[in-house]
Amino acid sequence: MLDSKSQTTDHLRTHDWYKSATRWTQLTLAEDDPIKYDPAFWVDVFKRTRSNATCLSAGGYIAYYPSKVPLHYVSKFIGDSDPFGELVAGARKLGMHVMARVDPHAIHQDAADAHPEWIAVDKDGNKRRHWAFPEVWVTCAYSDYNFKFMPEVLRELTSNYDIDAIFANRWQGHGVCYCNACKSNFREATGHELPLDQKLENPAWLAWTAWRRGVLSRLVVEWDEVMKAIKPHTSFIPNMGSVSLTEFDLEIVEKYCPFLCVDDQGRRGTEPVWMSGRNGKRMRATFRDRPAILITSIGPEEEYRWKDSVTTGAEIQAWVDDGTTQGLLPWFTKFNGVVPDTRWVEPVVDSFNLHADLEPVLSQMTPTAEIAILDPATTLRHHGLDTRRAAEADDLGFYLALVEARIPFEMVSDQAMTPEALDKFKVLILANATCLSDEQIAALEAYVARGGSIVAAHESSTRTPDNKLRNAIGLGQLLGVTMTGAARGPVKNTYVAINGEHPISDGFEGANRIIGGTRLLAVDAAPDTSQPFLYVPDFPDLPMEEVYPREEPKGAAVVTREHAGGGRTVYIPWNIGAILWEVLAADHSRLIGNAVRWALGKRPDVEIGGRAVLDLAVRENEAGMAVVLNNISNPMMMKGPIREVYPTGEITVSIAVPAGKTVGKVDLLVAGQRLETSPVDGRLNVVVPSIETLEVVHLTWS
Repeated sequence: MLDSKSQTTDHLRTHDWYKSATRWTQLTLAEDDPIKYDPAFWVDVFKRTRSNATCLSAGGYIAYYPSKVPLHYVSKFIGDSDPFGELVAGARKLGMHVMARVDPHAIHQDAADAHPEWIAVDKDGNKRRHWAFPEVWVTCAYSDYNFKFMPEVLRELTSNYDIDAIFANRWQGHGVCYCNACKSNFREATGHELPLDQKLENPAWLAWTAWRRGVLSRLVVEWDEVMKAIKPHTSFIPNMGSVSLTEFDLEIVEKYCPFLCVDDQGRRGTEPVWMSGRNGKRMRATFRDRPAILITSIGPEEEYRWKDSVTTGAEIQAWVDDGTTQGLLPWFTKFNGVVPDTRWVEPVVDSFNLHADLEPVLSQMTPTAEIAILDPATTLRHHGLDTRRAAEADDLGFYLALVEARIPFEMVSDQAMTPEALDKFKVLILANATCLSDEQIAALEAYVARGGSIVAAHESSTRTPDNKLRNAIGLGQLLGVTMTGAARGPVKNTYVAINGEHPISDGFEGANRIIGGTRLLAVDAAPDTSQPFLYVPDFPDLPMEEVYPREEPKGAAVVTREHAGGGRTVYIPWNIGAILWEVLAADHSRLIGNAVRWALGKRPDVEIGGRAVLDLAVRENEAGMAVVLNNISNPMMMKGPIREVYPTGEITVSIAVPAGKTVGKVDLLVAGQRLETSPVDGRLNVVVPSIETLEVVHLTWS
């Protein structure tokens, strides 16, 4: 057996070790892998992908090392071997960082017999068998299993193996647990009984989400402290989905999570290619400087869970490359150490090597943009898994519209709305930030007073942080509107009419009205505002002979305002983002793009020409600027898997040269081409002949 405690890599065991862990290979073993898989194959994958870090199955549900912790189930196939230790040694010999993977979400019968209190209970009082493998039991994440048993596993791994961190999968539990301990602990903490539904109107549900957040945040602290007491440089790294930052106290994440893992392994259902990059923006929305890693599966990510399978190479690369575009570090995961299908290897090698080639330039730069979408963590915190994606529909619609408009943008969390964070952007978009506090509203008003602009839609600021309906729109005074009726809907066959000439109504020539939303808020507009669009009063959608308007357009459907400090505001009092996401109407995308451009009030610093759908990112430092162009033009861009890559035609990039800067070199990093071009009237115009998957226009200042 290889020596898993080799001292050849002591220089890597520092508190900031994670900064050099930028490409990850994860191997999740099946129980019989110890007698079937080929460790040499995986060491070769480490080398070919230029991986400098790995995450390896260690323990929890099954231990892949000779564990001595009572009731810690050890794989019956390891005999007197140590598969985990051998892989650790192989990785360390390559100078790689190592993270041990544990999964505490299920236990075997012996542990269940000894500790029935570790088992999760459903609302009918039944102990929960595993939904996919009924021979085992689902654990209660809030029980002594996580708070007493798992710390012993973490102690053993940290003491006995040369690791930098421990990564936990499925550690947050699976919804509400109704065991006796949860019932009494929740009642004592909140005064409520455990909720039987996820309705936002149910105060017990809101109390449970807050209670759960506190328990899980405490768990992160305790597991991290267990490890650091043994090896101070190590960390516990919780697995996170793309919305997990709403599930933790941010000060805990700030203190205990040196980097963030996004477990969003691929597209499912109807989902655009840019969704992986969105994860990076969402993480940066709260933690601008915290490294974030995107976990990508080599198989399809559908509800039928073909986990030991391979999707198309182009699909794998599209997901990884869009993460790279938006600053996410690549991590791929393979379930089962045996490899019956090797078609994933070359695509992963190609995308990982592309990241490695671009890393020396992009890693030294900071993402930047003139525009940001506000990530509504306060609103999303109230939603469970069943309702969260519906609650995100407005944000997804605005995101799609900006991608279509080829407008570079970032995100900023409503939990990080400091003046410094907001003032990085000239326009802030509130797609439907329903729940905002008085303090958050005041921060947005101050932002506009300093010259910032806001585009807000639908029910933004109509509720308090605890989801109580306000008597008025919280931002109404800023936006120049007064609510005259609560939001209503769903409504069919609605329209908004163009009202005079305004830049926001450009591009609709030939139409005097476009389709409206399905959920409408009625407002009166102040005298110092403009209303480029008005509501068309409702009229029937059947019988067909009755489908005609009875009244002239009236009531503001888009409200614009110019402010004394130079800022501008746009308010769209209907669900334009959500209905764009559902229906994909081009007019809604155009209206959002027009509203954002008008709010910006100037020519964008970066403009893209040509016929292509591109996900964009802009990065800067004192030495230069990079515009990252990710080609997502594909007939399958909204529904995976992508079959093949469709290269773009010619793409033009126009970049405003910052004041006081002189352009030195201009390179296409992926093509390896130096361009001879000079600025004209303060802008550099670059022609990119074609893009396969990714290209980077890199400017250096002389």
